[in-house]
Amino acid sequence: MAYDEGLAERIRERLAADPAITEKRMFGGIAFLLHGNMAVGVTGDDLMVRVGPEATDAALTRPGARIFDMTGRPMRGWVVVDGAAVAEDETLGAWIAEGRAFAAGLPPK
Repeated sequence: MAYDEGLAERIRERLAADPAITEKRMFGGIAFLLHGNMAVGVTGDDLMVRVGPEATDAALTRPGARIFDMTGRPMRGWVVVDGAAVAEDETLGAWIAEGRAFAAGLPPK
């Protein structure tokens, strides 16, 4: 499955200044990792965000968000946001910040 390179590039632009960010092909798309922990990624036309188990319910109330489920087993702590819902840079930035904040709280891999 191909992923939206335009969305990936928008994420790169926001994270480029941080040397702790790396990219890795995952889930048929691209993931952006902070110290080895996934923060955000792109799958198809959508944004994946690691929000953490405690923030999942609140994240799911936001426009375009749904539970991350690629295998029939929903992954609590992760959401997928419809690409159309992150068309505005401010909205995309808020999701990136949330994913990055969660990943920053994890021990480096």
